[in-house]
Amino acid sequence: MGSASELSSVFFHKNVRSKIVIESDSDSVLQSGHLYQVLSRMLSQLTIKHYAIVEQLDLELQNGMTVITGETGAGKSIMLDALSLTLGDRADKEVIQPGQDKAEISASFIISDNPDAQDWLREQDYEADDSCILRRIVTAEGRSKAYINGHPVTLNELKQLGDMLVDIHSQHEHQSLLKTATHQRLLDDYCETRKLAAQVAEKAQAWRALNDELEELQSQAEEHNARFELQQYQLRELDELNLGDAEYPELEAEHQQLSHAETILNTLQSALDICRDNDSQNLQSAIAQVIGLLDDLPYRSKQVESAYELLNTAMIQLEEAGSELNHAADAMEINPGRLQEVDERLSAVHQLARKHRVKPDELAGFHQELKEQLGSVSSADEQLEKLQQQLDALAQEYQKLADSLSDKRKKGAKALSEAVNRQLHKLDMNTASFSVALQENSGPRLSGKGNESIEFLVSTNPGQSPKALIKIASGGELSRISLAIQVVTAQTSAIPSLIFDEVDVGIGGTVALSVGELLRQLGDKGQVLCVTHQAQVASQGHQHLYVSKAAGKSAISTRVEALTGEDKVTEIARMLGGNADNESSMAHARQMMAS
Repeated sequence: MGSASELSSVFFHKNVRSKIVIESDSDSVLQSGHLYQVLSRMLSQLTIKHYAIVEQLDLELQNGMTVITGETGAGKSIMLDALSLTLGDRADKEVIQPGQDKAEISASFIISDNPDAQDWLREQDYEADDSCILRRIVTAEGRSKAYINGHPVTLNELKQLGDMLVDIHSQHEHQSLLKTATHQRLLDDYCETRKLAAQVAEKAQAWRALNDELEELQSQAEEHNARFELQQYQLRELDELNLGDAEYPELEAEHQQLSHAETILNTLQSALDICRDNDSQNLQSAIAQVIGLLDDLPYRSKQVESAYELLNTAMIQLEEAGSELNHAADAMEINPGRLQEVDERLSAVHQLARKHRVKPDELAGFHQELKEQLGSVSSADEQLEKLQQQLDALAQEYQKLADSLSDKRKKGAKALSEAVNRQLHKLDMNTASFSVALQENSGPRLSGKGNESIEFLVSTNPGQSPKALIKIASGGELSRISLAIQVVTAQTSAIPSLIFDEVDVGIGGTVALSVGELLRQLGDKGQVLCVTHQAQVASQGHQHLYVSKAAGKSAISTRVEALTGEDKVTEIARMLGGNADNESSMAHARQMMAS
């Protein structure tokens, strides 16, 4: 078996110096006159370092159906085990090559035609270009690190994205077809109702959020209403008081005046007597006498003139002061009735101020604030009524969309079941019966799945009640059932890369040929990697990778070769039990490939 180019690297395992060589002829492989170019959504490259017995492996992959063959123990499944780590499988430090401190695996994907993956990357704020790289590092201390486009991520995030990129089928590996969420996605893709299902989910989410708000308000309604009623009562009290903005300081001043009216009036009269009203002696007459003496001087110096002017000014001011005191005395009255009214008014102000824990001069402002608050806040009953109306409207919108989705799902479920059962018969499972169960969702809360939950059921024997896929005991049966489902849904499924690891165990003859034909059909629509021991399956591949291992004096060499032409015929003949020297095996191999 030959190749056009060769890449080699060295690793160590159990103190044996080993070498792995990868051979491939080009980025595109010519098979039966057809050139398979790179898809716009596929696993394009897998790089493995220090994993198990591998020092370093760089493998470029293509679209179509790629078969991987080789003798038992050659390490055909190592690359698939490593790929599973980049998709979120749990790691063990035992996978690290002895003598190394870590194992590292990275997988590159072309996602230019994978909107689900691109949308997910954008939602997480990771770069969403035409490609993405998933990387996983396992350290000798048992720690694991995961990266998407260079960003550190959780294992759960790696799984979420990985489920949109690759689906692995084997008797030992996880597969998304065991998850009911995948069943819904596949049915909605098959029915072309994915957008409608997304709208239903959005309406359900909006309804649940509003319902949570309503329930929270209902739990607080009694307390809210009690507080609302209290504030209304307080407002009525303040409205009845009707305290003006500047009224309180005016009341304070009036109260002081009325409380001391008699004392003030007597004092004012005494002051007037001293200023002008005392007949025997008062300030006005005394100042007038001094001014008269100065008037009689034959000469007044500057100092005396200044004093003379001041005395004249004082006389004028004293006359004005007397006038003001006289007006004040005239305005003063002793009024016990008015004093009682003012006293009661101030008491009411102080009482409400203490009740609301504000200063008396702040009570009028508090009154205005309370008016504004109650003007903008309705009672809890009014809010509950508004929210309930909105909730009912959302429920009607949801139900209209969900009913439309249910009608399409029911028709699609019947068509999908019939199509899968036809494929099962081709895989020699004539007694098996596949069905899509639509279980009505119940409960007070609207489901994001719609009116029903979807689950794939199967019965493998006559008279046996249908069971969930995960409860099927036989790995071989599960592999074939999964294969049949994938073939039918491949044209509408969002997962672009499918991996089948020895799904043909325990079958042969025409059944194995049917498996190969179905895998090739999948390869026509996407990317399929298949590890197989069956010549009938291997003969159907668009590409063929051969894994071999040879022992030397000091090293074990393992090669991964891309086979074409006679090399592929020779490998098919070997798998049939013959070799290149066996004319019958070679002829049989050529016949299988020609068909």
